[in-house]
Amino acid sequence: MVKSCIKNALHLMTGKPVVIKFLIHPPMGNLSSELRLNLEAIRKADSLGIDGFVLPDHYMSPQGNETLEAWVTLAYFAAATNNIRLGTLVTPIPLRPPQLLAKMVSTVDVLSKGRCFLGIGAGWSKDEFKGYSQWDEAKTRVEKVDEGVALIKRLWTEPVVDFKGKYYRVKGAVLLPKPVQKPHPPLLFGGKGTKMLKLAGKYADICFISEEEPEKYLLAKSEVIRASKEQNRASAPSLARAIGVKTMYQRDDFHSEIEKASDLGVSYIVTGVEREQDYVGFIKFLAEDVMPSFR
Repeated sequence: MVKSCIKNALHLMTGKPVVIKFLIHPPMGNLSSELRLNLEAIRKADSLGIDGFVLPDHYMSPQGNETLEAWVTLAYFAAATNNIRLGTLVTPIPLRPPQLLAKMVSTVDVLSKGRCFLGIGAGWSKDEFKGYSQWDEAKTRVEKVDEGVALIKRLWTEPVVDFKGKYYRVKGAVLLPKPVQKPHPPLLFGGKGTKMLKLAGKYADICFISEEEPEKYLLAKSEVIRASKEQNRASAPSLARAIGVKTMYQRDDFHSEIEKASDLGVSYIVTGVEREQDYVGFIKFLAEDVMPSFR
């Protein structure tokens, strides 16, 4: 009854059915200790029709340094699933040479038969960058995102690539096989800084805005829309927002938060439950008690 009322009310407000897609974020990310639980969870999510699964892309993180390489792990999950989409939230583009990342993501797209997406960020962990790459000031990292994404897109779509940028250079690069998805796997931008929001407007298919206050969220959304218009794009990126829950007993509050997100124009919800709760049980709850109200 509650689900039906919510669905009907949202339909009346918008004039069309509300469709929200749900992406699961594991409670402890890509820690190696969580592999078995994450595998069980993603198989359950796949069987229940949940839309996507995202991993953080860190080698060193505040949660711990015993991490599994995110894109290798996603390839492993691709072999264990059939329909669920797989990606990162997010991959720091300046951490790796973008041409190598382009090859990694293309491989996962091939192995998953066209089910992956690339989450894009500028990176924030100084210790991680010092350990595995090179730490730069924020302005430089954002510039590397812009240049790196441009290079990745060309490698995914062109037969041979010569590229000479400020930070990256390639000559005669051939990336085969190309990704299954055309023109390329979706790009999910994450962040809330003005420069990254502008890049989301330029490149993103989905923009995950981490602002929590509705007023700030709408301002960030406006920045993305403005940037997409400046790029003469046919449409602005879809919007994503995080909604976490502490327990499945928050069902009504969870529904309410999703409604609020929908009012902000959000069409993707990134969600998960705290580690001490029933992670696999939450996925069943999401698929059976929540998702039908937003389809």
